[in-house]
Amino acid sequence: MRNCSRCRQIEWNTRSLTDGYDLILRAAEVAADGDAALVAQPAMLAASLAAFGARSPRAVDPTALVAEPAPDAPPRVRAAWALLHGFGAVARSDWAAAAESFRSAFSLTDHAPVEDHLLQPNLGIAAMLIDDDERGLRLHEQQLTAARRAGALNMVEHALTRGAHFQIATGAWPKAAGAAAEALPLTVGTGHPGLTALPTAQLALVAALRGDDVTDRHLDKVTEIRDKHPVGITDGLVADLTHWTRGLRAATQPASALHHLEQIEGPACRRLAALDLFDAAIRGNRPGLARTWLAELEQFAAGTGLPAATAVVEHGRALLAADSDAEAHFQRALAAHAGSPRLPNRARTHLAFGEHLRRARRRVDAREHLRTALALFEGLGATAWAQRAAQELRASGESVRRRDIATATELTPQERQVAALVRQGLSNRDVAAQLLVSSRTVDFHLRNCYAKLGVASRAALTALLLDL
Repeated sequence: MRNCSRCRQIEWNTRSLTDGYDLILRAAEVAADGDAALVAQPAMLAASLAAFGARSPRAVDPTALVAEPAPDAPPRVRAAWALLHGFGAVARSDWAAAAESFRSAFSLTDHAPVEDHLLQPNLGIAAMLIDDDERGLRLHEQQLTAARRAGALNMVEHALTRGAHFQIATGAWPKAAGAAAEALPLTVGTGHPGLTALPTAQLALVAALRGDDVTDRHLDKVTEIRDKHPVGITDGLVADLTHWTRGLRAATQPASALHHLEQIEGPACRRLAALDLFDAAIRGNRPGLARTWLAELEQFAAGTGLPAATAVVEHGRALLAADSDAEAHFQRALAAHAGSPRLPNRARTHLAFGEHLRRARRRVDAREHLRTALALFEGLGATAWAQRAAQELRASGESVRRRDIATATELTPQERQVAALVRQGLSNRDVAAQLLVSSRTVDFHLRNCYAKLGVASRAALTALLLDL
């Protein structure tokens, strides 16, 4: 029975977002004509797809198909109803209503384990839609544990790839790469090659964020998958991650970066890439475009009240403000970052603030922020951004030791490949599969890397600032 359920899940996931939505909407309509108790799940699922932009020629509102449960109904029933209306609010871009509904669902399920195979992942999706990173990380870890215990491989893959969203947002990039690498063989095992596109796109994005050379190889693979196979309901997300990755690769060429970043359609991905969008627009002399994106983010921040959103809004306002007003916005952004786990964005704000102060000839003040930015970027393993922060720090008059980079020249080409993949969070087995060698060979090269670079663990290797 479990295998049959998995097959139905895979078949549904391989449909396009529009086809999947129409299928579920029809199921909800049929259920509504019969047993009212059966309509809640398909209606909630349909509403969640609508929140990601799915549309149907049927003029049916999923939220209207389900009656509000009684106050004494089980918490999971009331939570499902709250999620249904939260998803509906997201589809209308009513962020205040969405946040209120989702928080109601969270409060109903926080103190008791959720065993419902549909409710549990949709709580995680709700956290993603309103950028509640801490809750999203916790929910997907719970989902992953439950899926492993039940042997539900399709839900293991779901928890890994959706949880990676929050790991990317918060700077846990090795974990995100590890999750995508673990999910990849699970999607291969479905017999539907299109499902491999999402974890491959996530590997490409993490590599780009870290400045690793394997980025282009992953991007080429994503393009090949999308050209040859139907990707299914996640195709929009795959496309967005690919555009973001290509924008990161073109960061030194603002016009080219904007060409890619402007094509990101999903609101959640646009928010993740917001600081890249702002940076490229300002450097490319497109302030009007930056203001358009800022207006979208302001609406979201006002509705959800989340510190992460407020921080990005204030960062954007600082970049667009007159020089005399920018400092106050940067300070408000940093104050908001203190309540957010999104370390990459915090590092970006320190860097932008430092750049602003240095241009204003306030070099001593600039150094404090540039030092903080450099330390954060080095901790994240964000090579390109660390180099930019170091360059700004040198321009402020402070000498910067070029940490760890020169020692990488001692590595052989094979050792460089192994080190780059291990730094993405891949296991020895996954590295071996990528390089078409044995795990013993990977272990041999990895031990040589440790010896040459003076480290003793994968974590220490990941923390090094290396030009591989």
